[in-house]
Amino acid sequence: MNAWIAKQQYLIDFTLASLARRKAKNLGLLLVYTLIVFLLASVMLFTHALRHEAAHVLDGAPEVVLQRMVAGRHDLIPPGYLERLGRIRGVQNKEGRLWGYYYDSVVKANYTFMVPGKESVAAGTLVVGSGLAKARGLAVGNVISFRSYSGKLFGFTVARILSPDTELVSADLVLLNEDDFRRFFEIAPGYFTDIALSVANPQEVRNVATKLALQFPDSRPILRDEILRTYESIFNWREGIVLALASLSILAFAIFAWEKASGLSAEEKREIGILKAIGWEIGDVIKMKFWEGALVSLAAFLIGYVAAYLHVFRFSSALFTPVLKGWAVLYPRFELTPVIDGFQVATLFFFTVFPYAAATLVPIWRAAITDPDSVMR
Repeated sequence: MNAWIAKQQYLIDFTLASLARRKAKNLGLLLVYTLIVFLLASVMLFTHALRHEAAHVLDGAPEVVLQRMVAGRHDLIPPGYLERLGRIRGVQNKEGRLWGYYYDSVVKANYTFMVPGKESVAAGTLVVGSGLAKARGLAVGNVISFRSYSGKLFGFTVARILSPDTELVSADLVLLNEDDFRRFFEIAPGYFTDIALSVANPQEVRNVATKLALQFPDSRPILRDEILRTYESIFNWREGIVLALASLSILAFAIFAWEKASGLSAEEKREIGILKAIGWEIGDVIKMKFWEGALVSLAAFLIGYVAAYLHVFRFSSALFTPVLKGWAVLYPRFELTPVIDGFQVATLFFFTVFPYAAATLVPIWRAAITDPDSVMR
């Protein structure tokens, strides 16, 4: 065993020396190879981290949201709906929610106005997100005015600014008192935007949704799992756009790598002939060239993957942010939590390292079985 390990070490040392003799050519290949791995790994890491972030945000969301539909549009829940729900088996809690959108012509952005379910907000005051506070230059104690859709002007005092750590979900958020919300949007008592339902048993969520659809034919139950799948589809679509744009460069690299791996230069053939002439066996020559391809592909994979990790989680994926994150006036600033999927790493490794390393074997075998005298001529 020790002899075998020593032999592989000698082969690797000789391979590194051989690579150094063709430094410019191999460095060029390594650079292009690394860039391709960097591109693929960046997209995979970024989209996977976004999926993880979306799943984390939705952890606290209700299992089912009931919305009333009129002519295919979302409408207010009328009085009596909560009472009509009664006691549906499996529903742990039900709550009418008040929220809506408001367009601010000052910063040309939409705000989300919401009445918090657990937190109490004093009348005449607001709790605003940090993104909104930056856009409007607000501080605690400032007064801000909004003109309602009926034309009335309402003034509010900023009681608190939400932490920047929650900016992913609160950049455009405005929390206010229920009475202030109803007066601002002119919503009568007893009406709600939708109804949130908590289901104790995850296996019963679809059964509850089916019962709601039968009991309220004018309503639409929305499951938390459906929202998560929608996010998944969006991220997959955006990931596909980036990979499609990069497909030409990936194809060019594949052609370049195949040509490099499947064909040996006259200098490499001469080197193989010399090695055979001085006593190297065919197996040793194949192992040496295999190590050459493996070392190049492994180095490119490691450098490219580490660079992609730093690019995504330390530099906020500056190259792909506009495409993968989307755009908004009040876009939240947030740091993605580093998440690595072992299956994704294995898939990327398999499709970037193995093809190149394997492609080197056939031409090397052909050159290795050729007579040394004819090879060196």
